[in-house]
Amino acid sequence: MLKSVFDDKGCATVTLDRPKLHNTFDELIIAELTGLFSDLTVNPDVRIIVLAANGNSFCAGADLNWMKRMAKYDYDENIADSKALANMLHTISICPKPIICKVQGSAYGGGVGLISVCDIAIASLNAKFAFSEVKLGITPATISPYVIEAIGKRQAHRYFLSAEIFDAEKALELGLIHQVVQPDELNNFVDRLVKNMMRNSPAAMSAAKELIRKISKEPINKDILDYTAKCIANIRATAEGQEGITAFLAKRKPSWAKE
Repeated sequence: MLKSVFDDKGCATVTLDRPKLHNTFDELIIAELTGLFSDLTVNPDVRIIVLAANGNSFCAGADLNWMKRMAKYDYDENIADSKALANMLHTISICPKPIICKVQGSAYGGGVGLISVCDIAIASLNAKFAFSEVKLGITPATISPYVIEAIGKRQAHRYFLSAEIFDAEKALELGLIHQVVQPDELNNFVDRLVKNMMRNSPAAMSAAKELIRKISKEPINKDILDYTAKCIANIRATAEGQEGITAFLAKRKPSWAKE
């Protein structure tokens, strides 16, 4: 269902591995993803995470058999099931490690939610996207906070309501993904991105993620100015902060840099 591979430099690759089922997820996959990302969060050897998938599709959302089971759930069972999905997305979104999403194929519904909780999303030119929930009589509720943050309220109105399929270039325009590359360039592009990020301070990247979460929804006022001043002062005083500045001035690589 899931594959996880760790390299000797600190990159963990988590791969959705149900290609015959278009990498759809059910309650078991949701639990597995939640547990795996919880473990990666606290693993000191992991510096960067890549979320990928095998097969022609990245993730087509909910598994059909899971949907059949859900159709028979009562209200309390539906609540518990939905909370598990919401918790999975939240667990990935708050992971302090940088997460790169490698989108090799189409993503629908919850699959787009997975993309939205990652920090960086790189997609193949042949990838397609859609919020297909309203065609099934439901809504993209659990993924909505992350998707709306990525593409904005106005675009969410169009694509949540129309359920139309859009291509990778449109996803780039909407802000859902960061870059579109040719299918045969995707792996190398992500590998180069990981290699470049391995030169960065792990602590600083985690702090940058926390900074974004704090700043993005707050007005620029004295409290925010004080907070950002404390952030830079605090991280300058850390071991990695001191090492980074010292290495820069000495024109050498910092101790954390891995090639």
